[in-house]
Amino acid sequence: MLNSRPIAFEKSAPLLEVKDLTVSFANGKFLPVKNLDLTLYPGEVVGLVGESGSGKSLTALSIMGLLPHGARMESGTISFQGRPLHLASPNDRRALCGRHMGMVFQEPLTALNPVLTIGEQVAEIFRLRQNKSPARAWKLALDLLTQVGLPNPAKSMESHPHRFSGGMRQRVDIAIALAQNPELVIADEPTTALDPTIAAQIIRLLKDMTASRGAAVLFITHNLRLLHDLADRVLVMYAGLLVEETGGDLSSPLHPYTAGLLQALPPRPSEKRPERLIPIPGQPPAPGERRPGCPFEPRCAQKLPVCQETTPPMIEATPGRKVRCHRQAHA
Repeated sequence: MLNSRPIAFEKSAPLLEVKDLTVSFANGKFLPVKNLDLTLYPGEVVGLVGESGSGKSLTALSIMGLLPHGARMESGTISFQGRPLHLASPNDRRALCGRHMGMVFQEPLTALNPVLTIGEQVAEIFRLRQNKSPARAWKLALDLLTQVGLPNPAKSMESHPHRFSGGMRQRVDIAIALAQNPELVIADEPTTALDPTIAAQIIRLLKDMTASRGAAVLFITHNLRLLHDLADRVLVMYAGLLVEETGGDLSSPLHPYTAGLLQALPPRPSEKRPERLIPIPGQPPAPGERRPGCPFEPRCAQKLPVCQETTPPMIEATPGRKVRCHRQAHA
């Protein structure tokens, strides 16, 4: 279990540093990511959680240089191995993607080319990026798909993506992301729409393969429970802001939003909790809603008068734990 080992990442140089990242749409009218700070060290697994629309995927796409049309990096810096990615040319970013930075996309079907076979899509990585011969590239692709546990890999390589289940397509996505042994892997909700058994297999596969290669992982998910045995640190995101940073153990959350996410999880059979789930009331604010105060204030049962007036700063509540909450700041 990853959480059982001591965390000493700070002793090495950061692999990835994101500082004061703000992403905008419509020339700054909408800010789905606001003043985000994120640091990732070699070999570390960091979880990024939050409801849909909180800015998780846009954060990942900003790092990879894959922001959608109409979105732009309004401010901030992104450094990878000390290199300023936000200043790099498209060609330089393209050279880093795959070889040094891999991404497992959220939807495994749309991430694959529907007109090419699985074998063609995996083998082209070795042909184009490593100058391997077609025969050698095909052999390397076969070996990689065998490693990710694809059933009957030789036959599967001749098939097109639409013939595969979601779990099988996700295994192919993981193979593509890890093909060149990248130092950083971003997994954007890789278990979306998968049943629990297949999701557990995907988590185990990603964990084992990245650990054996020494890769750092940014794991994006809605489900905090998935991170308990996976993440060394967890970042909680709400309305474009980081609201809490903690270790892998989330049993004592500091922010009311994190507590609400945990209460909304179905209990395990061993847990003594009410049968009815406790939802978080209300809805997250839309990216265009710019109101003073804490963005979670309308939904918070623990709000103070100051919560309507100013956005709380991110403070270090205890060593290694940060929170953006007026109640914690006034404790």
